[in-house]
Amino acid sequence: MRRTTFHRTSLAAASLLLLAACGSQSGSGDKGGGEVSPKPTTTPASASPSAPATGGSSAGCTPLTGELTAADSGRAFCLAKDGTLRVTLTGSEQRPWKKIAAAGDTGALKEINYGIMLRGGDAGSAYRAVAPGTVTLSSTRPLCAQPTAPGGVSCKGIQEWRVIVKVS
Repeated sequence: MRRTTFHRTSLAAASLLLLAACGSQSGSGDKGGGEVSPKPTTTPASASPSAPATGGSSAGCTPLTGELTAADSGRAFCLAKDGTLRVTLTGSEQRPWKKIAAAGDTGALKEINYGIMLRGGDAGSAYRAVAPGTVTLSSTRPLCAQPTAPGGVSCKGIQEWRVIVKVS
């Protein structure tokens, strides 16, 4: 009886460790910005802090010119009217990003041709700022790759990407 209890305890502990490893993976194998929590203190290379937003207040947002990536999640950006913005989320076939969705003042941004073909698992969109307003762009993907063999361990975690774009 003692031996059975030891094996069950060991199996339970090993299962918990495996699940914990799945939830803490860094995503290093798929260039997809495996960070689960946003990094609000970093400035992306594509953002130009010296470029002023025209009209309106830019308090609480970073002036934007260029491309947003998974590393920009959780941040707010200002975009001048007639400016353009590209979003590229690099994923993998095992952890694909869903199509980028817009919510809020959706008339502030007009979706335009992204211009390139994406590989499996990636998501991308391009927009032109056409009217003042605030738009939230978002996407999700699985936190862990799904098992390829029957009986494999899987997790139900979701990685969320979300930015706020203020058009002025």
